[in-house]
Amino acid sequence: QVQLVESGGGLVQPGGSLRLSCTASGTIFRVATMGWYRQAPGKQREWVASVTSGTRTTYAGSVMGRFTISRDNDKNTVYLQMNSLKPEDTAVYYCNRVLAAWNWGQGTQVTVSS
Repeated sequence: QVQLVESGGGLVQPGGSLRLSCTASGTIFRVATMGWYRQAPGKQREWVASVTSGTRTTYAGSVMGRFTISRDNDKNTVYLQMNSLKPEDTAVYYCNRVLAAWNWGQGTQVTVSS
């Protein structure tokens, strides 16, 4: 079973930036479409962005133009560059394979507050 480890979260002021990382074990990562998801307090987990094995990207409307997803298959890592952060971006962020998810990691907390 693939293990996922997210990192890079923290406390940032509105308008600030963060870069999240997610490292996966196993070589199957290379052919997987990977996604970032987030879960705010009291809300369901929602999809944020995806990147295919061919590096084609898609984004939720709420983050388009502000977030950038990318991947490095040599490092088994997927990234989420988050710019122009808003208080409503506050959530625990997770990565996982899109469709047929693996076990979820612990996530990384992002808090946007002044």
